[in-house]
Amino acid sequence: MDRDNNSSLMLPASIAIIIAVIFALFNYAPVKKAPIVNTAGSTNNTNQRLIIGRANDSVTLDPASTTEMNSFKVTVNIFETLVKYEKNEGRIIPCLAESWNSSEDGLTWVFKLREGIRFHDGTDFNASAVCFNFHRWMDKDNPYHNGKFSYWNTVFGGFPGFVDSVKALSNHSLEIKLNKPYAPFLNALAMPAFGIASPEAIKEHNEDLFKHPVGTGPFLLKSWEHNKSIILERNDKYWNGRAKVKEIEFRVIPGNKDRLEELKQGSIHIADYLSPVDIAEVKYDPNLHLYLRPSFNVGYIAMNNERFPFNKRDVRVAINHAIDKEKLVNDVFDNFAKPAATYIPPSLWGYNNNLKTYEYDPDKSRKLMQEAGFPNGFKTTLWVMDAARDYFPKPLQVAEFVKESLKQVGIYAEIKVFNWDEYLTRIRNGEHEIALIGWTGDYADPDNFLYTMFASENAKPGFAANYSLYKSKEADQLLIQARETTNMVFRRSLYRSLQEIVNYEAPSVPLVHTMPVMASRLSVRGYVPSMTGIESLENVELASE
Repeated sequence: MDRDNNSSLMLPASIAIIIAVIFALFNYAPVKKAPIVNTAGSTNNTNQRLIIGRANDSVTLDPASTTEMNSFKVTVNIFETLVKYEKNEGRIIPCLAESWNSSEDGLTWVFKLREGIRFHDGTDFNASAVCFNFHRWMDKDNPYHNGKFSYWNTVFGGFPGFVDSVKALSNHSLEIKLNKPYAPFLNALAMPAFGIASPEAIKEHNEDLFKHPVGTGPFLLKSWEHNKSIILERNDKYWNGRAKVKEIEFRVIPGNKDRLEELKQGSIHIADYLSPVDIAEVKYDPNLHLYLRPSFNVGYIAMNNERFPFNKRDVRVAINHAIDKEKLVNDVFDNFAKPAATYIPPSLWGYNNNLKTYEYDPDKSRKLMQEAGFPNGFKTTLWVMDAARDYFPKPLQVAEFVKESLKQVGIYAEIKVFNWDEYLTRIRNGEHEIALIGWTGDYADPDNFLYTMFASENAKPGFAANYSLYKSKEADQLLIQARETTNMVFRRSLYRSLQEIVNYEAPSVPLVHTMPVMASRLSVRGYVPSMTGIESLENVELASE
């Protein structure tokens, strides 16, 4: 169970020292130490099961139909993409495509695919299979276009969006034509949402593919007991060499303390989404290793700009002035987060560190409320998810803090709690008034944050990732310009200008950037946390303890 909000005001000296050291390195790089392993034990035992404790179950195992991180954490081990990121560097490297080239105008891309790869069901991976997947994603009239396909809509601007055509040039050569340039194109193709599925599995299972994932990756699905456990087993015919462990289990353990306790007892090997207050306990346990994911997220308050009174800028600005982010970081995040001035992390290029942000000023907030026509305030609902996310390790305490802050300026919020699956569905439909939500980047480009959260294209009910339902022609123009130019100096300038526009309009309230805390047993070797929170685990192995 999480600590009471006020308990963080008196931090033990050990935690305070750790926090001080970490914040000295808090330019969003992970704090690591080399794991100490029991060298007497074998690290070559390939018949073991790696068990990961996490707060939430996956929503689906069809990566094309979700934007949800806990789904991707599993599917990235089942499906593979045409290209991928090199670990720790963010550089695009080959995966299912071994090479590629583009035309000078950036509109035509040709990919040479690897030969001899088979899907888990034994069918061939080839250019026709890739085309089949793209047509499923992009064509609303395709008989297998069953699902939201939210990431396609978000990244490529609708159905079909700016992808003009996808066709096989030969059995292992593929051509993709765009109808306008898109600077982060390769980055987008590396996202787990665009993992290539077996066409035969899609045909067989269609809308039930989310329960029957079939890819080319190092693992395949063995079992899924909803809200309890997902077990993957090794693909012994994997084209890039067998995985180090025989099975991976993703076990749902909702409570932070419960996950830590099971880790200490050795019933799980890795615990995700731990509370910062547990750092000292992990650090000084001789059997555990502390990991800090690189901070690549933002947690924020999404105000529904299409609902009264949040369609009034004065009300939105008043709410921005009502939140004391420094106190929030101290009271709820145990000083293990950084107040957010805007919606991209400071480590990301294009960050505007000259923004004149909204200072905590409840008097100014109350004055703005009066000017907006609410001298006596108003009532609203504040939505929150029921379990930890990397940007909100203690979401209910964040909700209580925001509720009390709003109360001080005459806004009386009733907290409503939903399970994660229902929460996503409802806020994508725009049913909320104000909601706590966040975003973890998929790749190191401001487009992934800012286009996702603020493009009008992404404010469509049912598909919304722009949870504020904010719409601005000026913002859209800058977002599109930044997508279509490859001039990095110009792109950086456009994103800095965009942040100024969004800051003035105040569609939401940026709250915090966190550095998610996790831990493992010392027997875990080869595990490297990524900034996106999503890792393929074929190179992780277990030593004997």
